[in-house]
Order: sequence, then structure tokens, then C-alpha cells
Amino acid sequence: MASILTSLGRTVLAGFVLLILIIFALGGNFSSPELPFIFRWLHVMCGVMWIGLLWYFNFVQIPSMPKIPDEQKPAIGKVIAPTALFWFRWAALFTVLTGLIVAILSGYAHQAFTLQAPFRAIGLGMWIAVIMAFNVWFIIWPNQKRALGIVAVEPDVKAKSARVAMLTSRINTVLSVPMLFLMSAQSHNTTWFVVVS
Repeated sequence: MASILTSLGRTVLAGFVLLILIIFALGGNFSSPELPFIFRWLHVMCGVMWIGLLWYFNFVQIPSMPKIPDEQKPAIGKVIAPTALFWFRWAALFTVLTGLIVAILSGYAHQAFTLQAPFRAIGLGMWIAVIMAFNVWFIIWPNQKRALGIVAVEPDVKAKSARVAMLTSRINTVLSVPMLFLMSAQSHNTTWFVVVS
């Protein structure tokens, strides 16, 4: 057991094996009608990683950096942050992709993206998620590469890039609150987003 838990790859694989065993033990199968559910589950898994890392950066790492002695900061900037940003940006991409697949397989992609009833809530949540993913890949990540020294730049550019990345990350934190609400509201068939004619 220790050999499984000392490797992240083996630990994650063990989680998937355990899931498959539980599904079979409960009499489940992997037939094609279950495909939308499987992609919804993957969507949630990726989303948990994405928003979890977003909140880690904003609730833990950014506020903690001023309290860390200067000689210890390279451990964050050279090891922890680049690894977290790797998982952060790929989780964002796979959250959006699996969400699109769910919408297509479930037959509501067009109605959601055009904000038609009864898919306004999920549609608005999807648009917010697309904006957030754009911010991750095209604003936060390029600026973080400069701020962390992955790309060499002048000190003033490095400082400006760190600020832009932080502010954009804070924008995504703001957007994450309504986005998560809208995703949940749609699945609970709330009447908040129904237009009365």
C-alpha cells in the first residue's frame, strides 16, 4: 500500500481503479447512455482542480507571499508556483472541453450558448467559464511566465506582469462565484432564470 501512496500517479490510478470496482459492485456498467454522465463527472473533477487551484492562489499563496522570508521565496517561485500553474491551466482547458462535450451529448449546447430558456443559467455559466479559461491561458499564464522568471524580462516588466497576473486571477475569483452558482442552479431546475411572458 505504501508503494501506491508514495507516487502521485499510482495514487490517482488507485482512485480510478477503486471507482471502477465500486461501480461494478453496485451493478453499474459503462454503456453508451452513460456517456453524458461520465463526461459530466470528468467535468466536475477538472472543475474542482481548476477552481481549487484558483482559490489556492488567491486565498493562500498570494496573501502568504509577503510573510515568507526572501531566502525562502525561490521555493515558491521556482518549484511550487510553476507546478501549480501547469495543473491550473490544463484543468481550465479540460473543464471547458468536458463541459462542451456534456452540452453537446445532452443536446443543449446551442440553446445554452445562445442563452435560450430553459438553459439560460448553464449558458451564462458556460460563457463566464470560457472568459475565465481565456484569462488563464492568454493573460495569467503569459504574465506569470515573466513574473516567475520562466521568461527573462527587465525587473520593471517582471513586477508589472506579476500585478497583471494577480489582478486577472482576482477577476477570475470574482467570476467563479456566479459561475459556480449558475452551474448549480441549472442542475436544480431553479425558476430564477425563467422569463415570464
